[in-house]
Amino acid sequence: MAIRKIAKMGHPVLQRVAEAVADPTASGIVHLIADMRETLEDIQGAGLAAPQVHESLRLVMFHVPALRNDEDEAAIPLTVLINPEIEILTDEMEMGWEGCLSVPGLRGLVPRYTHIRYSGVGPDDRLIEREATGFHARVVQHECDHLDGILYPQRMTDLSQLIFESEARHHIAPVEGE
Repeated sequence: MAIRKIAKMGHPVLQRVAEAVADPTASGIVHLIADMRETLEDIQGAGLAAPQVHESLRLVMFHVPALRNDEDEAAIPLTVLINPEIEILTDEMEMGWEGCLSVPGLRGLVPRYTHIRYSGVGPDDRLIEREATGFHARVVQHECDHLDGILYPQRMTDLSQLIFESEARHHIAPVEGE
């Protein structure tokens, strides 16, 4: 296992559509997942997509602590999703502040759908299918955008709401427990 270097905005790997994973159980994919897990733990992020570690493959991982999840919902444990697909279940969108390891030092106010269904396979090649709302839905959409060469600033509707993290205290209400 190894901690991987994170690709930053402007790198070509973040600007293209990632390739489908042919065999989720292949040794190279197992190794990539282990590296991504170690990288995510090291940076203490909510999610990571393979293109962010310079691998143009359709693979994401994410987790949602109970503190960040909607009321009365359990934490979402670390989930590895290979060849994910998202189905939008509502027209309702919600604005929320996002950051990204590939866009360091910045935060942006991004509209995201509030209710989705996602599917894909896990590292054991078994189907994973879930519905998600709130922060859970936001994280999944954010990570899956990386697979299509999209970074969150491209989703923003008002670039005046792209701010430095050091100035976030003026714009973002603190999340309880942070």
